[in-house]
Amino acid sequence: MSSAETEPRAPARHRLGLGAAVVLVLVALAITVGIGVFRGRSAPTQAVTIEQTPTATTGTPSEVYVHVSGAVRDPGLYVLPEGSRVVDAVAAAGGFAKGAGRDGVNLARPLSDGEQIVVPKKGEQAAPAPGDNGSSGGAAAGGKVNLNTADQAALEELPGIGPALAQRIMAWRDDNGRFTSVDDLLAVSGIGDKLLAGLRDLVTV
Repeated sequence: MSSAETEPRAPARHRLGLGAAVVLVLVALAITVGIGVFRGRSAPTQAVTIEQTPTATTGTPSEVYVHVSGAVRDPGLYVLPEGSRVVDAVAAAGGFAKGAGRDGVNLARPLSDGEQIVVPKKGEQAAPAPGDNGSSGGAAAGGKVNLNTADQAALEELPGIGPALAQRIMAWRDDNGRFTSVDDLLAVSGIGDKLLAGLRDLVTV
């Protein structure tokens, strides 16, 4: 075979070698991409924790400001926890002073913010508490004693009513609810028609 016949085969080998190189590059690229995808799938997922801002809480409980005055040992302005009662305010003020009219104060009443507690002396009329509609010691409009709100001191100011009867009236009220009429006093032990007649114009319900 002459050299002229073998000359055209050289370019065919060259093209074959170039094509094989391209194929090898593509195969290598595919393998690289496949390894990357495999690693990405097999890599563990890292959990991201989002820190939340702690909710603001009040470390100090709600408070009420009360002014304690009158027959207490240390009158003044006091700050007490919400939910406190009059007995707590009186205790904060050093307790009752000598000669205090203790029965004129409802120690069990819950306190209201900004109120004033006036502890009367014996014989003095108690100051109205919040919610008493301006009545003082159970006294109603016109100077009559309200049988449903009067304390023992106010009841004892009525003619013929001593400590024992005053306590019976309050006990009847606690056991039976509100007085619906003045005539209900007849149901209290120790009160008869004669005593009721003397009280009728002095009390109300």
